[in-house]
Order: sequence, then structure tokens, then C-alpha cells
Amino acid sequence: MSFSLRFSCFILPASFTLTMNPTTMLKLIFPALLSLSAALVSPSSHAADNTPPASPLAGTWSLVAADVIKPDGARAPDFGAAPQGMLQIDREGRYTLQIFRAERPRFASGDKQTGTPAEYTAAVLGSSTHFGTITVDAVAHTLTFQIDKASFPNWEGQTQTRHYELMGDELSYRVVPRPNGDVPISVWHRLR
Repeated sequence: MSFSLRFSCFILPASFTLTMNPTTMLKLIFPALLSLSAALVSPSSHAADNTPPASPLAGTWSLVAADVIKPDGARAPDFGAAPQGMLQIDREGRYTLQIFRAERPRFASGDKQTGTPAEYTAAVLGSSTHFGTITVDAVAHTLTFQIDKASFPNWEGQTQTRHYELMGDELSYRVVPRPNGDVPISVWHRLR
């Protein structure tokens, strides 16, 4: 048994006829079909490993400044002269953030269950922590924090959008204004 194929193309004469047996035909066609089917079902590199593109802010950030702009425009330290903190954002946009006043007094009793009102106040007002997910709109220069849990319980479940600036490895943004009109500013440096 043999097959005849008639080709119509500008390279071959109109009368060209190719005759071959089925085994030869399969040997020629099978590799081409295998390559074509592999190309058609092969997903793109991101789809293959189900890895979303990394957040442009993914990484670990160290706190540079935690200031506040007062209603009169004056800028002052919000968490003391040498605040400390860390912001971590993974490639899927999950984050955790901690800011601490360096000068927080220790509890005299050594037991947080028996602190004084002044010690509790200093501990609460001397820190700001929260975690959840963050999305970045690079065109609008906004960060949107979906806050799951926070040291300030009123923030839990909130969505807060903040305008940001990113210059090299320095990230800064303004936090939502406080009831007294103060606007906190956080400045972070990406660790490499």
C-alpha cells in the first residue's frame, strides 16, 4: 500500500506527486506532530509553576523614620529619636509590619500581667504592628493595605490606601490622618 500526495505550492511544479509507503510517511510526520502538540500544550513559564509576578515591593525593609506632620505643617519624630522597625512583603503581597519606639520603658515588675497604667500606655503607644495583604498600584502610586490583625484593634478588617514614593531602595508613604489631624509618615530602606 502506498499514498500519493499532490503538492500545490510555488516551489514545486504543478505536476509533482510524492509517493511513499505508510511507514515512511509516519516516520516523517510523527516527529513534526509530536513537536507541534508539545508546543500547543506547553504553558507559559508563569502559568507552569503558578507563580504570580513578584510584588514590586517584595522583600525586607528596615525602618528609617517614623515621623508625623502636625496640622500646622511641622514635622516631628512620632516614635522617638531612634525608632526601629521592619516591613516584610512576600511575592504574593502578604505583609507584616512592626514599628517600635526605642525608648520604651521596661515593666518594673518584669511581668506584663502586673504593669502599671503608665507602663501599659507606653507599651501600646510605643508600638504599631499589623499584618495582612498589600497591593501596589504603580501608576497611581498607592499602596492598599488589607489589614487582618493589628496592635490597634480598630484597624482590623480595614482597607487603607496610602500614597507612596519609591526612590531606589527607599520607600516612603503617609498613613491615614489621625483624629487630631496628625499625618504619620513611614520611611523604609530595602535590605539587600
